[in-house]
Amino acid sequence: MTSDIIIVSTPYLPGYKITKTIGFTWGLIVRSRGLGGNIAAGLRSIVGGEIHEYTQLLNESREQALDRLKEHAKALGANAVVSVEFDSSEIGQAMTELLAYGTAVVVEKDEVSASPVRLG
Repeated sequence: MTSDIIIVSTPYLPGYKITKTIGFTWGLIVRSRGLGGNIAAGLRSIVGGEIHEYTQLLNESREQALDRLKEHAKALGANAVVSVEFDSSEIGQAMTELLAYGTAVVVEKDEVSASPVRLG
């Protein structure tokens, strides 16, 4: 499994130092709700409020995109991914593309204690 891949949205990883930058990595998924889910969501949109069917779809899609990102990073030889972000777009009116991307790196524990930054 890819649970040993560290994923962060920051360009650094506290307590670790980046020893090698491998490069761009991503995880992509295109999903669509089935006809029943689209009908239920359409009816729910008439009265307003959260459309649970689509919220669940997007949450599942984000998890799958991150899993694919981790798999890709591991295949590249990385043990971490920094600067992770998501992007999404609609394909037609029935499909959603979700992309998780970042920079694949190799990190190791940093034995040097962090020192505070002093200004002025």
